Formats: sequence, C-alpha cells, structure tokens
Amino acid sequence: MKPLDIQVLMHESLVPPDSIEGVSEREMLEWKTEYDVLATLQNMGHRAESLGVSDDLSVLRNALVEKQPDIVFNLLEEFHSVPHYDQHIVSYLELMQQPYTGCNPRGLTLSHDKILCKKILTYHRIPTPQFSYFPKDKKIRVPKRLKYPLMVKSSVDDASLGISQESIVANETKLKDRIEYVWSTHKADVLVEEYIAGREFYVGAVGNQRIQVLPIWELKFDNLPKNTAPIATAKVKWDPEYQKQIGIKTEPAVDLTPEQKKSIEHQTKRIYKSLDLSGYARMDFRMAADGTVYALEANPNPNLSYGEDFAESASTIDLDYEKLLQKIVNLGMRYKPAWQQVL
Repeated sequence: MKPLDIQVLMHESLVPPDSIEGVSEREMLEWKTEYDVLATLQNMGHRAESLGVSDDLSVLRNALVEKQPDIVFNLLEEFHSVPHYDQHIVSYLELMQQPYTGCNPRGLTLSHDKILCKKILTYHRIPTPQFSYFPKDKKIRVPKRLKYPLMVKSSVDDASLGISQESIVANETKLKDRIEYVWSTHKADVLVEEYIAGREFYVGAVGNQRIQVLPIWELKFDNLPKNTAPIATAKVKWDPEYQKQIGIKTEPAVDLTPEQKKSIEHQTKRIYKSLDLSGYARMDFRMAADGTVYALEANPNPNLSYGEDFAESASTIDLDYEKLLQKIVNLGMRYKPAWQQVL
C-alpha cells in the first residue's frame, strides 16, 4: 500500500485533540468519527492531517493549493451551519480538480432532499411508504389516500434530528399540529409518510459503478416501554444512557428468508443507482408484518465511527476498519468526475 497525503476534511468544531488521554467516552462522542478515521489512516502509514472548515472557503482552498493532497477524505456534513451545503463543498472539490472520498454532488443533492428522493424511488417502482409533503407556511390539505398512523419529519434534516415519539400521529388534528411544529422549529418543508410497523434494517453499500452490499443489520429494542413505537428517534441515536435504558442494539439480521435477503440486497443496489450514489452509503428499510420491504431513505456518507453499524457490518465480511477505510480511499481515487472525463 502506497502512503498517501490525505487531508481529512471535517467541521472545525470537530477537529480531535492530538491525544485522547483522560478523555471520557461521552466527551469523545461528538468527534469520535473524526478521531477514528484520522488516527486509523495515520496508523496505516498515510500522511493524514485534519482540516477544519465551517464557513470560510479560503481555508479549504489554501490547504488544497499549499498541501496538494493526493485525496481529501470528506467527513464534512455542513457549511455555514446548513447540513445539505456539504454537496456544494464537494462540487468545489471537483471544480478544484481534487480527488475526494464519499459521495458525488449529484448523489448528495438527490438523497438529502427527502421529498425528491421519495419521488425518484416511486418513479423507479421501489417500494416506499405512501407520502405527501407540505411546503412551509402553506395551507395544510391532507390527501385522503394517506392512512394513519403517519410519520412527520423535516424534508432536509439528517441523523433523526427532530424525530421523537410525537412524530407519529394518529389523526388529522395531531398531524396539522406536528406539521406546524416542524415548520417553526426546523424552518423547512415537511415530509409525511405512512408509518410502517415492523422490523427496521440498515444496509450498507460501497462502490462506484460496481456496488458491494454489506450484510443486513437490524435495529432492536430489548426494553422498550409500553405504548412506545420502535423508531430511531434522535434520543435513540445519540443518547448513550437512554440507549442502555431501553436496550438498544444493532446486530446482524437473522430469520430472513433467502428471498427476503435477496430482495433487500437488490433494492439497495437499485436505490444506489437510481440516486447516482458513489463511494459509500447506507439504506434504511422497514419490513411490514406481511413481509413487504419498504425503503425509508438513503444516507450517503453515513457514520464511519469504529464499532458503529456500517463498520461493524463490513467487519463481518473481512473488511476490518483499516480495510474499509482503504477501500473508501481507493474508490475516491478511482472515481471519474466530469473534469477527468473531458481531459
């Protein structure tokens, strides 16, 4: 393996310290991904450096001009505090003719806009819950085709931000109240979709033209309180104490028939191609009681922390953490953006 000069791009507030001696797990949680990726690349022999950016593009430009890295390992998820602006940063990397890891600008744009993503899945006849959307501050007209209960969420926020037990509504009054709540707190259009009760699966994929699907992972709740829906709320995803309290765990999915497994893997590849994804991504699915599998959303550049779902799934097929990061780097080096295709 040839050592590479790698700039690990991240938000400036998430640049990890040089040493984690004396740092607790809770203190490390916010920047764990950044630390895991940076430290592992360095341990692999790459000349990897952190590059913190938040709202000044000149910081990125200066680093590219001065350092001339072989590749940028992209962990940046927002710019100017806007989550979906990461797609513009990747566009800038392409304009600078700079190789990078992870998803391309088009894939980020199509996936981040949950409403557009749902329309594309529907067009390609990929099973997804019935849905409607409500533009911010417009009169609420609820389509009769929607069946309660319904899930209400922002059309742009990721990582379950804003999702709680109150996001599931059982009647029109609560639906309108929740839509107005999301409008006021998230300043975005609202996506409403039918809530699918059943098993929840996370399926990773890596590749550009050729796609490798990782083993299917399942979200489970061992001690969920009564009258509580088994959904991945923000608290479920980001509160370690709450995770222990209700027995959250993710593990390899079992008891799937060969047909169900094949269907989920096939849908994963179809979604990846339909949204023009590259690098790596994770698809979220729900399987209803009748065995129908519904695609919920696509997540380009998912959490890469050591020990989290994506990396754990990869490790079961001889892609340990170092091999996984190297594969992602290799895919970034081989990806052919438009500027390379016209030269």
